[in-house]
Amino acid sequence: SGLYNNIGAIDNEIKVKTEISELQKKLKGHQSVEYLQATQELIDTYLYTKDIPDPELLIRTSGERRVSNFLLWQIAYAEFHFTSVFWPDFRRQHLLEAIIDFQQRERRFGMTSDQINKA
Repeated sequence: SGLYNNIGAIDNEIKVKTEISELQKKLKGHQSVEYLQATQELIDTYLYTKDIPDPELLIRTSGERRVSNFLLWQIAYAEFHFTSVFWPDFRRQHLLEAIIDFQQRERRFGMTSDQINKA
C-alpha cells in the first residue's frame, strides 16, 4: 500500500450521482444480477476509484463542514479532519496536524468501542 493523494477530485469527475446512474445502467444490462445481489464489492468495481484504496482520512479545508458529494461511497469509514485554512494556504504543518489528529482516533469501522475491545 502507499499514500494516495486525491485532491478535490480526479479532474472533478468523481460524482456520486454520475457513478450511481452509470452503475444502474450497467446493472440493468446484467440480467443475472438481481437487486439484492448488488454487493459492495460489485458496486466498487464500477466506481472511477476502483483501483485506488478508500481514503482513511479526509481533510476538509476552508472551514467547510460538508463533503459536497465528494467520494460519498468511498469515505464511509474515513476519519474527517476540518481546518479553517484555505487550500492555497495549506502547508506541510497543516498536514502534520491532520495526521496527528488522525493518529489519536479510535478506528472502529462501524463498531462500538466495546465491540473493538472484545475482539
